[in-house]
Amino acid sequence: MKEQENGQKFNSVCGTDCTECYCYGEMCNGCNSCEGKVFHMPEGKVCPIYDCVKNERGMGDCGECGEIPCKIWLATRDPKFSDEEFNRNIEMRVQALRKE
Repeated sequence: MKEQENGQKFNSVCGTDCTECYCYGEMCNGCNSCEGKVFHMPEGKVCPIYDCVKNERGMGDCGECGEIPCKIWLATRDPKFSDEEFNRNIEMRVQALRKE
């Protein structure tokens, strides 16, 4: 996992490498920096994945949970992804979390 000079992790709690996103640094700095209130959520709402791992379970990221990918992951989907792209994205995130 990449880290900034201050030690803050770039990855989100779900294993996404935020630095590879077209929105990073422009309209979003990752879920850790905005406590889950990412730009694509309705105003004031917290991403359900972030809410589960940080607020409900008190974990650092989903890699600490034995249930990944869970039903929340499967329900939190970028609509632009095909089924194949979505499944590949989940696999990459799970791998990223298990490497830490």
